[in-house]
Amino acid sequence: MKSISVIIVSWNARDYLRDCLDSIRETGASCVQEVIVVDNASKDGSPEMVAKHFPEVTLIQSEENLGFARANNLAMKHAKGSILALVNSDVIVHPGCFEKLAAYLEQHPEVGMVGPRIIGGDGHLQRTCRKLPTLWNTLCRMLTFDRILPDWQMFSGFEVPYRDYDKYIEAEVLSGCFCVARKKAVDEVGGMDERFFFYAEDIDWCKRFWDAGWKLMFVPDATATHFGGGSTANAPLRYSIEILRATLKYWRKHYGIAGQIACYFLILAHHGFRLVVRGIKQSLGIGRSIESKYKLEKDFVCLRWLMTGKGVA
Repeated sequence: MKSISVIIVSWNARDYLRDCLDSIRETGASCVQEVIVVDNASKDGSPEMVAKHFPEVTLIQSEENLGFARANNLAMKHAKGSILALVNSDVIVHPGCFEKLAAYLEQHPEVGMVGPRIIGGDGHLQRTCRKLPTLWNTLCRMLTFDRILPDWQMFSGFEVPYRDYDKYIEAEVLSGCFCVARKKAVDEVGGMDERFFFYAEDIDWCKRFWDAGWKLMFVPDATATHFGGGSTANAPLRYSIEILRATLKYWRKHYGIAGQIACYFLILAHHGFRLVVRGIKQSLGIGRSIESKYKLEKDFVCLRWLMTGKGVA
């Protein structure tokens, strides 16, 4: 079986990272040749924890937050395996996961990337197979059609319906929280686009795999748990803006200025409408929970950034 280099990018997610590394160690997967952790200038003792408790791990410490794409590219340059497994720091890898993903790649030479079945920390399935962005599925997401009619393919937005997750799926996009790529394909396609600091780099990468003729497959019998927010929880509003920035950058790259403008106005209308609705609810004494107040603040911050370019203080 081919060898795997596991790559983990982490920023101030020490406890998640420790559990992630423990899970990889406990799987005892013989196909894992090495584990590489890139620490993005964490201040929570993450690199010290790795050095002390996981001496077998290759630790790369950055003096600045390189972002997700740049940090992964840095690790990929050091990786020795014929398969590259990009795993988020807030993931728990289940026994047999790596072996099943590696075996699938070995048996299907036309496949350049695979992804496992992901269960959330709440025990529910996370939809990690997506479609490449179009104006239609972006509109469906903005109008929440994908939440109202989740099993209708036409209105499902970016997501693949839940009913399809019990079978092997040829996906357009696999979530960057846990994706496994053939190094030969990466050498051909290139690493992640470092112009994306956070978010959309996985979408862009998957599109480039497709454009180069490589298939992407969802492998349901390989499983892992993803808690979500391991690093982004440290600065949620900042990352909300980074998501907007990356989304517009993606549209400019692949659809030109016209596509970027169309996407911009869809997002602007989306946050503007939600801000008005949530503001009315607040004034009527509805939706005053901590979560509702955060969502209101998030919509305000995103709308302000879209209109003025001002970020979070």
